Amino acid sequence: MTFEERAAAQKPPSGFTPITGVDGFIADNGPVFARREDNGAVTFGCRIMPHMCNPMGGAHGGWIATLFDVALPLTGRLTDPQLGDRFIMTVSLSIDYLQSPRLGDWTELGGRVLKRTERMVFVEGLMRAGDDVIARGSGVFRIGPQAPPLGF
Repeated sequence: MTFEERAAAQKPPSGFTPITGVDGFIADNGPVFARREDNGAVTFGCRIMPHMCNPMGGAHGGWIATLFDVALPLTGRLTDPQLGDRFIMTVSLSIDYLQSPRLGDWTELGGRVLKRTERMVFVEGLMRAGDDVIARGSGVFRIGPQAPPLGF
């Protein structure tokens, strides 16, 4: 199945666009969608598909971690003009799993930058399915070299 076919199969809510320019693992295991909010924040989304699930029909913890590992650094990149063209690498990532979204659930992850230094950015976020908080996460990311452009 192509990236475009996987994106169409997720049937995202209005306003969500698939993020392009993310080759490799995310392109093969996503896609991940994003929506710019009126206040400038970015919300990331993904419908839980069969290839993202554990044997019990819930989202695999590794997929939830992956979504945080994509969304938190991109929160910095897409909301801070000084980070817009930079690759942001994971130094540490912490996730608290509260419950598992089920196959077919639309999940959203919103984050915020807590602090940025010359070399590092600190970001936290919550993942939700409907009104339920699924997980919370935080990460420390190193600000790296110029990154390939994102399609969003």
